[in-house]
Amino acid sequence: VQQITDELLDAMLPKGRADLVDSFAYPLPLTVICELLGVPDIDRVAFRALSNAIVAPSEGDDDIAAFEGLAAYLDELIEDKRCTAPADDLLSALIRTRAEDGDRLSHGELRAMAFILLVAGHETTVNLITTGVHTLLAHPDQLAALRADMTLLDATVEELLRFEGPVHTATYRYAAEPMEIGGRSIAVGDPVMIGLDAANRDAVHLTDPHRFDIHRAPRGHLSFGHGIHYCLGAPLARLEARVALRSLLERCPDLALDGPPGDWLPGMLMRGLRSLPVRW
Repeated sequence: VQQITDELLDAMLPKGRADLVDSFAYPLPLTVICELLGVPDIDRVAFRALSNAIVAPSEGDDDIAAFEGLAAYLDELIEDKRCTAPADDLLSALIRTRAEDGDRLSHGELRAMAFILLVAGHETTVNLITTGVHTLLAHPDQLAALRADMTLLDATVEELLRFEGPVHTATYRYAAEPMEIGGRSIAVGDPVMIGLDAANRDAVHLTDPHRFDIHRAPRGHLSFGHGIHYCLGAPLARLEARVALRSLLERCPDLALDGPPGDWLPGMLMRGLRSLPVRW
């Protein structure tokens, strides 16, 4: 992660200004997850269009075509890995893995696993890095405190996850029994959409929840979910965010916004900016 980060910054910094999403926040986690999964170099522009159409479709996006396009790509990738010598990557390991009873993942299961790891493994971290930098630049006192004491980096990442998490809502849950929440009656089988951002600013559990404070004691935010569906990639996301923020701030002591940020992503799933112009 550090090597990829340094290479991206080496290419970006001589320019003096850039869109942080295109130059840094997007290629970093995408390169990391592709190397981990064993995905060869892909057309980043084309893949970004497919991924955005799936997780944050804009009006006019054909999300069905995007799903089909990515599925076709993964079909070809899985078949290539089946027919070649075993490689040291996660997708190859999943192809080879057998359960105790000899059962193996079906092609559909493999494709679904590769899909969620590839898309979720980069989209969320792109947004965490982008909104993290935007939030710090919008709170210069907090940014100055972090620059003065980098031991606050871990706490800063946790506060960024809580304050401006990259995922609006969890996947649907369905009520197993009738209940009432917040004065709303929920019947058996009703779908329930959990607002992670709302939960992370619950005044019952946090003092002054709408204030960004990197000195705040972590209280267990829900940005990675909870329980048996807790985010598989949480350690990787935290690692990438720490490396990205530390490297960027250390190498850009005068980092600043270079105009207004782009639009927020549409939809109820992802929380992130389409672009973030910065200069140094």
